[in-house]
Amino acid sequence: MILNIAAYHFVPVDDADALAAKLRERATGTALRGTILVAPEGVNLFLAGVEAEVEAFLDALRGDARFAGIIVKRSWSETQPFARFKVKRKNEIIAFRQDDASPLAGRAPALAPATLARWLEQGRDDDGRRVVLLDTRNRCEIEHGAFAGAATLPIDRFTDLPAAMESVRDSLDGAAIVSYCTGGVRCEKAALWMQANGFDHVWQLDGGILGYFEQVGGFGYDGACFVFDERVALDAALRPVSA
Repeated sequence: MILNIAAYHFVPVDDADALAAKLRERATGTALRGTILVAPEGVNLFLAGVEAEVEAFLDALRGDARFAGIIVKRSWSETQPFARFKVKRKNEIIAFRQDDASPLAGRAPALAPATLARWLEQGRDDDGRRVVLLDTRNRCEIEHGAFAGAATLPIDRFTDLPAAMESVRDSLDGAAIVSYCTGGVRCEKAALWMQANGFDHVWQLDGGILGYFEQVGGFGYDGACFVFDERVALDAALRPVSA
């Protein structure tokens, strides 16, 4: 079986080029496949391989004090879902191009998956507000599945989100807004941007959909979660639903 991991960590990286080279070197001689993005704001990785090699790579990464606390989401597949191994140096680990959305200045409030499930079951947050789930993914991803009743945006790129938010601003007034995405990177930045631009009562779903599936299952979610590899999409048990 192949272990698949998705992980990201926002932390200042002053040596992004050197770190990218070091991570590329660490994978040399292994059968690891996938993509690692390195930027001055942190790292974002999607890797797959035999368990021992994946865990050894993670151990080495955590040996750098900056990444000791990286949280990893795991799933399994029968075949390798990536064709090759790539390390890319980027300006952001997810392009957003908004100066008021950097997690390096402090995270937006993170909502645990179990808490979201409880809010969905009771139909309100703990202060009695209606709950609106805001999908920060693009329209092609949403076609595979989304939280039931979520607010979705007609966007093709994450950089389109700020302009598209104006069309739903009034409908979010007074609600507890929970932004979500696949693994947590986009919804974290989106929540910070919303806080800085006049949206109140904003949370990010900690760990995104994959973290929710891992900890809670599929309660309140319709369909599957699109992933960026040859598995295409995962069900609530983190199993591929399309080859």
